[in-house]
Amino acid sequence: MDVLLLLLISLPLVSAGAVRLAPAGAPLRAGKISATFSVLTALAAAVLFAGQLFEHHSGAPQTSQTLLLLDPLGTLMALVIAAISLVVHIYSLRYMAEEPRYAHFFMLLDLMTASLILMVTAGNLILLLVAWHLIGVLLYFLLGFETRSRSAQRYALWTLLTYRLGDIPIVIAVALLYHAYGTLYLPHLFELVRDNPSITTEGLPVVMTASALIVLSAFARSAQFLLHTWLPYTMEGPTPVSALMHAGIVNAGAFIINRFAPLFIDAGPVLHWAFFVGLFTAIIGSMLMLIQNDIKKSLGYSTMGQMGFMIMECGLGAFSLAIFHLIAHGLFKGTLFLSSGSVIGRARHSDDVPKNSVYTFVVERQPSASKPSWLTMALLTVATPALLLGFAHWFVSNDILQEQGAVILLFFGWMTGAQLLYSIHRMETADPWRMIALAVFSLLIIVVGYTLISYAFGVFLYPDEAMRLAIYHAAGITQPFFYTLVGLAALVIFAGWLLVYRSDRHDNGPRNGAVWLSAYTHLSRELYISDFYSLFGRTLFRVSARLNRWLRWL
Repeated sequence: MDVLLLLLISLPLVSAGAVRLAPAGAPLRAGKISATFSVLTALAAAVLFAGQLFEHHSGAPQTSQTLLLLDPLGTLMALVIAAISLVVHIYSLRYMAEEPRYAHFFMLLDLMTASLILMVTAGNLILLLVAWHLIGVLLYFLLGFETRSRSAQRYALWTLLTYRLGDIPIVIAVALLYHAYGTLYLPHLFELVRDNPSITTEGLPVVMTASALIVLSAFARSAQFLLHTWLPYTMEGPTPVSALMHAGIVNAGAFIINRFAPLFIDAGPVLHWAFFVGLFTAIIGSMLMLIQNDIKKSLGYSTMGQMGFMIMECGLGAFSLAIFHLIAHGLFKGTLFLSSGSVIGRARHSDDVPKNSVYTFVVERQPSASKPSWLTMALLTVATPALLLGFAHWFVSNDILQEQGAVILLFFGWMTGAQLLYSIHRMETADPWRMIALAVFSLLIIVVGYTLISYAFGVFLYPDEAMRLAIYHAAGITQPFFYTLVGLAALVIFAGWLLVYRSDRHDNGPRNGAVWLSAYTHLSRELYISDFYSLFGRTLFRVSARLNRWLRWL
């Protein structure tokens, strides 16, 4: 298994070298070489994950080296990265065929894949920081791949600066942990923290301070509110890069919190802080997504909202659920971005909006003329979640609904389900009752499957039940305060639904009022946050220029 782990990291690096050495006059051959190596990387990741799954069920102890760590979290994430990278490689073979630096693009893609796999399998703090840093640098080159576009270069630099700013807290956290515990090896560090979590340095509690700094870096890497502006503005990069970034790279925040999970048991209010930042980001990102008229920018704000939801799950102590969410969102958003690239590609050859069955159904609200029979769709809708549910039952032994975090998550499931039914209620269809019945039945299966699969993820990623309960306990609050918040949230949600239904019944109602118009105006300006950063940047340049002139006379 250790050899396979080394091979998993080496394959993308060898591919990058082979692409670099490929003949200059045969760029398409370089792309095919890179795609072939990505297939081998995905196969190696699948075999490694299968081996980890077998060891988990047989109870064999996990193996690890000094630098690399072979554990369930690392192998699962490596498989996800290899799979998404494979899809992006294959998609790029034709999509990037007209680019003059075709081979260079695939070399960067291979280096990024290697850095991502190295980050999730690093067992040494220094190696983890090196991979963490390399991802930001390679993302800068990928986002700025279109060298003729000044805006692409500008926002690539903006992303790089945000990443470098966000790297500072995690570097300080690593220095603090090494100074206090004297080891760079992650499993050994976690054992020392478990034995003595109350060490202080200069009067500061090391574990709580390091946890807060790690969460702060996760905020920058996962585009949380006030550090999110780089994400929606990086849409001039190639569509495959957008897919890779939104499906995998931006999820690094949830991963890094899971990687340091043992620290958060003794981190005090840090998880509560993560919950509120994630909640606020989810709400703001969702509102900004709804008013965008650019398809990729809308997807960017959608990713911001999902990242907020993911960090919020970590704040509730549902660490394994955040990983499940990460994987589901990665597959979903990668597909969306690659599909948007196809739509944009077709739009380049036609001035009209390219219509397909999804457009006519969602935008024009017309039933598709070519859609399969309702019986076929019903069987597919029911069979797929049922298979997932059966697979989940193989893992599950009891439920997770006794924790505060699970109750909060059920609230979000409640809202999502209600929104789904409301959307279906508004759709024009020949048989609305059949559509609603299918939607309710599908929703029931998906919710049950989501709960069971998330529990299976918890058992796989954190086999120690005491540790899982300790993390949930660390995220908990007092019962009276918790139930008061639940009651208030229920009232707010219920009032919101009443308002939506009332405005839907009266087309000239509150939606056209001054309050709604004012809200739309401010949201359409993206709450002026990017304007503030632009003003701050210009002011900083003016001050530095004036300071430079003054210093000449000293």
